[in-house]
Formats: sequence, C-alpha cells, structure tokens
Amino acid sequence: MAAPEALYESTLPSLSLRARGKVRDIYDIDEKHMLIVTTDRLSAFDVILPDPIPGKGSVLTRISNFWFKKLSYIMPNHLADVSLEQILPDAAERAQVEGRAVVVKILKPLPVEAIVRGYLIGSGWKDYQKTGEVCGIKLPVGLQQAQQLPEPIYTPSTKAAVDQHDENVSFEQTAQLMGQALAEQVRDASLKIYKEAASYARERGIIIADTKFEFGIDEDGVLHLIDEALTPDSSRFWPADQYQVGISPPSFDKQYVRDYLETLDWNKTAPGPFLPKEVAEFCAEKYREAELRLTQAL
Repeated sequence: MAAPEALYESTLPSLSLRARGKVRDIYDIDEKHMLIVTTDRLSAFDVILPDPIPGKGSVLTRISNFWFKKLSYIMPNHLADVSLEQILPDAAERAQVEGRAVVVKILKPLPVEAIVRGYLIGSGWKDYQKTGEVCGIKLPVGLQQAQQLPEPIYTPSTKAAVDQHDENVSFEQTAQLMGQALAEQVRDASLKIYKEAASYARERGIIIADTKFEFGIDEDGVLHLIDEALTPDSSRFWPADQYQVGISPPSFDKQYVRDYLETLDWNKTAPGPFLPKEVAEFCAEKYREAELRLTQAL
C-alpha cells in the first residue's frame, strides 16, 4: 500500500484563513462555524518540526471523531452538523483536505489545557524525582518510572503561543482565570473522560498514560470538548503487552520521535531538526496501529 501524500500546510482560496496552529489550520466560514484542517505537521517539545508525518492528520481526525461520538453522553463537543461538501463545493479544493477537515461550532476557548496523568512518566517523572510531587501534587514515596498512580491526577497548564512552552499552573490558578465553578467542571469532566477512555483503550491493548483536553463554552455557558480528543498527539499511548514498571515503555504516539530528538544536540527551540525518513515512517505506522486498535470491534 502506497504511503499517503503528506500535507504540511493547507491552502483554501475560497475561505479566509483565521490561524495556523502547531498542527491545525483554521478557516472562517461564517459567524457560527469554522473549518479545522488537521495537517501532517508534528510538534515536539512545543516546536513544529520541518518534516511532516504522512497521513497523520487523517488518522488524528478519525480518532478524534471516534472519541467525540463515543463520549458525547458525557458532554457535547464542537462538531457541527454541516458537511465538507457544503463548505467546499469545488471538488479540487476539497480533495486537498478531504478526510482531515471538520466543520465545527465557534465556541469561546478556555485559557487552560486540561491535563490528566494516570502514570508517572515524562516531565511528571522528572518532577517527582526532584520533589516527590507532580505539578505541586504530593505523591506516595517510592514510585517508579511509568508506574500507575493510585488515582489519575489533574495537572492543568496555560496555553502557549506557537513555538512557546506551556506552563504548569495549579488548580487554584485556573479558578482565578475562569471562576471556581467552571474550573471545577473542567477538572471533573477531564478526569471522568480520561477514566472512561483509559478503561476502553485498556481492553484493546492500549494504556493511555496521560492526555490533554481543551474545552470551550457556547453563548449559554455550556461546556464543550473541543480541538482534538485522545489522539496520539494529545496523549501518551503504550502497548499493554510491552508495559513494565521501571522503564519508559515503547509507544504508539509521537514519544518515539521525542525519544529520537532527546539523542540529538538540540536545545528544544525553533527551528526543529529534520527527521530521518525511517523515524517519520515508523511514527506514521504507530499512529495507524493506534487507530486500528481503538476503533476495531472486539
């Protein structure tokens, strides 16, 4: 099977470009809707790398849409009941983004990234080794790398601009930013969604070690899940059959690329380094495997 053609940056002349994020290009449609295109760009350590991962955007779109549908009983999401054909009637223009573009409702995004950690890994492990805490949350003594936490923890961060690093903040700081009631709703929803998704994925051989969510509110103040949900870009996915405490497990996500980048003499600021072809191809293969495991029937 031939590798899909990569899309590093979209160009849709019939729509007005609103913004380009680390991975997504966003276009205005009207006062209530916008188009989100998930490209094949890869962000690592908050830096956009120069090489795309072929087909990644389409995989991310399908996985997010799968979770949005599955978790809709917990809360609404940003997807609009409008087809891509209605927005991009020109077939040639539509072909560029088919399978990787979604029409969404315009909502007011909240100023935090809602991060849930179920296992001790990454920056959390480094934090714990130094302080016995993760983002200010005291944890039991003697935990090992990649160990499952007694209970998932909520560790929000600020949203950084492109090429800037997010900063961890306390729950109390999020309450100051958006009010106590909304901060509690976001925390409780994040933990509930994570636990539901982690249980589902575990049955299919995937451990969701941690994840991040983004939320927005509509004009009535109703909380919605937005952006992406439980993808290999926003989460750390581990194969359950290769998991063991004490080591950093192999993964289905971009952790493989992060691990490669850690071997380089790179200061984790832009511009990012080029990826060897085999690293990009292996990463793409892992994204596809994660989708297959999550979406296939048992």
